[in-house]
Amino acid sequence: MVKTHKPRAGSRGFWPKKRAARMYPVLRNVPAGSKAQPLAFAAYKAGMAQVEFSDRTEESPSFGMDAITPVTVLEAPPLVVAGITLLRFETGGWREVKRTLAEKLSKDLSRKTSLPKKAHAHLQEMEKTVADGGTYDIRLLVHTQPKSAFGKKKPELFEIPLGGKLEEKLAYAKSKLGSELKAEEVFAEGELVDVSSVTTGKGYQGPVKRFGIKIRPRKHEKKRRHVGTLGPVTPGRVLPAKIAMAGQLGFQTRTEYNKLLLRIAAGSASPKGGFLGYGEVNGPHMIIKGSLPGPKKRLIMLRKPTRAPAKPEKIEIKELLLESQQ
Repeated sequence: MVKTHKPRAGSRGFWPKKRAARMYPVLRNVPAGSKAQPLAFAAYKAGMAQVEFSDRTEESPSFGMDAITPVTVLEAPPLVVAGITLLRFETGGWREVKRTLAEKLSKDLSRKTSLPKKAHAHLQEMEKTVADGGTYDIRLLVHTQPKSAFGKKKPELFEIPLGGKLEEKLAYAKSKLGSELKAEEVFAEGELVDVSSVTTGKGYQGPVKRFGIKIRPRKHEKKRRHVGTLGPVTPGRVLPAKIAMAGQLGFQTRTEYNKLLLRIAAGSASPKGGFLGYGEVNGPHMIIKGSLPGPKKRLIMLRKPTRAPAKPEKIEIKELLLESQQ
């Protein structure tokens, strides 16, 4: 008799499938840059649209032809540099040594964290520490401005890595302390970016929806939307990450690599009547080819690519199609 085999259902690339710790991800594995500039940015997901484009990739079979592709529109209000963080590499990873905050901080930032009455004047101490040598790193402490996007008052607060040498990082951080950081200072049109976000949460789901297993036959004795067995007799336990079982589905951090950044601009980029569930986009925005993880109004983290191809795709946008979605 022919031996049958069915691959196990569901991705085991991420385990355990727990809920994310917070609504927006932590930036990790950011490639080191040669220039003293930020290596990441953040924007809010507004919705999807379509663009008419001309293919400019010479190796492509559709070179020189016009086509339509789906895109994601991100509203990208400037980030505010609220502080500078000095970290030292110790056993177990990076540890914060000193932190300097700007003299004037937004009142909305108090909704996220407690603000000191006086600014921390640690810039001179940071310069001395960096000059003494050692394994240190400088990062920007930034917060978002969601009030200028879709009206939310509580901002997000996180750190952004910098490229260049340590002295160049500190000089750049000092020049940007207390000012705004725009998307065009980090990325350029036609560049590839890695996108991280927390996916849409679907709550507690069964194994059929969670892993796509087969529904049991009609004359099955007990449950139908359940696995047929919990494993072999030996060993006498349920093996972890081997049996499809019920649990959390969605609301997990996922990263998509090499997304093509088509446009960085300001002005209107929303369909007539606005995006459903978001509203209108009338300020700084970014257009990225394809779909992105997460629901609308979710903060999307963009970073420099870690595994970019030698010859990225080249696309020339002719028109952004903004028909009404209602």
